[in-house]
Amino acid sequence: MSDLTGDAEKSLQIKIALRARLLTVRRSLSDIALATAAAKLQDQTLALVRAAHPITIAAYVPIGSEPGGLDLPYRLAEALPAGGRLLLPVLLPDNDLDWAEFTGVLTPAARGLREPTGPPLGPAALRAADLILVPALAVARDGTRMGRGGGSYDRALARLDAPRPDPGGSPHDQVPAHPDDSHHGATTPRSDDPIPPTGPRIVALLHDGEDIDTVPAEPHDRRVHAVITPTGGLSLRPAPNRRM
Repeated sequence: MSDLTGDAEKSLQIKIALRARLLTVRRSLSDIALATAAAKLQDQTLALVRAAHPITIAAYVPIGSEPGGLDLPYRLAEALPAGGRLLLPVLLPDNDLDWAEFTGVLTPAARGLREPTGPPLGPAALRAADLILVPALAVARDGTRMGRGGGSYDRALARLDAPRPDPGGSPHDQVPAHPDDSHHGATTPRSDDPIPPTGPRIVALLHDGEDIDTVPAEPHDRRVHAVITPTGGLSLRPAPNRRM
């Protein structure tokens, strides 16, 4: 017998149905459509990187129809400033995420994943990132992120509630507008935008149609500061990442 209340169980069923529908749409995308979307997403994402000048980026390695394209880590690494680092996830047996620095090589891993070969830095390494790019299946207007259901990123993002390793921040924590990015079609954050001037900025990459009005929320769901879609570019969210 379910321990959920009637409203909670109804919300969960709506979320399951929404996830199934969005996954079906993703599976229907042709190789050409996926490649076109990936190229646009990469351009939008690199415009943000150029504007934000992050020293440490935490990202993910797309597989299958996930947004961003198979070469996303390589393009991000090329866009890093001198001395910058790109951290990529390593899936742990309990579905939690460890992190390792990308050194230019990805190796096949369990569940069809590709993972970095650098030494593991520990799950808490995410807290050192200036910019965090996360996969998502959908994001609501309030920033609520819905993943594929494994909970890995919910657990990883929850660690951001703890203090950062360097609470003093740095000049690279600023997000200036970049006048040269207008021709890329991306919208770059201004100083009065709700992406925090210090601490990690969490941005979800989506396909078109996955930036939606609402997502049935659960207590473990996390919020993001912005989303990037192939057609819409960067779209900010009003709420910071926190438990709801």
